[in-house]
This record gives sequence, C-alpha cells and structure tokens, in this order.
Amino acid sequence: MLTLHPHQMDQIYDHAQDCYPEECCGLMLGKILEPDAQLEKKLFELYPLDNAWEQAESSIRIEESGTPLTATRRYWIAPQDLFNAQKYARTQGWDIIGVYHSHPDHEAVPSECDRKWAWPQYSYVIVAVKNGVPHDFRNWILDDQQQFRAEPVTVVDDVVPSTLETDI
Repeated sequence: MLTLHPHQMDQIYDHAQDCYPEECCGLMLGKILEPDAQLEKKLFELYPLDNAWEQAESSIRIEESGTPLTATRRYWIAPQDLFNAQKYARTQGWDIIGVYHSHPDHEAVPSECDRKWAWPQYSYVIVAVKNGVPHDFRNWILDDQQQFRAEPVTVVDDVVPSTLETDI
C-alpha cells in the first residue's frame, strides 16, 4: 500500500500537466514499512525530474516496432539524477519507494516497457493525461511473477507533504 498526502497527488497531476504532451517522471521518497508482512510505503517527498529519454534513446536497445519511441511515449531517469535522489533520500533517513510518470493520451496502465524496467517493491504511479488534462491516477507494483498488479493508495492528511516544487 502507498500512503500519500493530497498535496502530493496534486503535485504529480501538476507535473504531468506541465510536461504534456511528453511523459513526466519523478521519484517518490519515503519509508518502506513491513508491518505484519504487508508492504506499506509512506511518501514523504516527491523528487520531480526531467524526462531524459531523448538523451538516453541512442544508448538503450529497445526491440519494439511500429510507433516511434519519443518522450511522448517513454521516459528515462538519468543515472546521475537517480544517484542524486538516492543521496538526498539518505540524508533524510528515507528510501526511494517508487517512481511516478504520466501516459499522455493513454490509459494509466503500465506498458510492457514499464514492466521490463520495473523493480520489485517499488510503487509505480501512472497518471493518464488526456488533451493536457490529468484525469486518472493509478498505482502498480510487480508481483512475484514479474507482472504488474494494482497496489492500493491511501490519501491522508497526516502524511508530511512534499516541499519540493514541481517546476523543473
């Protein structure tokens, strides 16, 4: 289960809207708890990032035919950005608990590419954006068979809201 503050949900929506028609992306920082063997993640802060797909596509080997792969259909988190986020999270005593990104003019359902690059235990929030307007917020997690399944989201006011701005 992922627990977050309504303001954090709004920040993700805003980031998705600001990046449209390209995919937005960012990391979720917080704590992973395992009370009674049920994985629970508390989101404390968002770490919005630039979609680095255009810089990464020449070094990523993707076998997909048909639609051209651009930042409107893919996102990439630059390794240095991931390192910086890990370093920052450690200074706060937190972990990276997941990734969020948008699907411009597509459903908030993980793609095969999303599945191939996903890591266990992370939450994967996807926001659908239709004609520039975010409208669907869904959260996913990999199961033991490396398939995505819906992960519950709890929105509560007592989670510490993020102080980061979504302006990148």
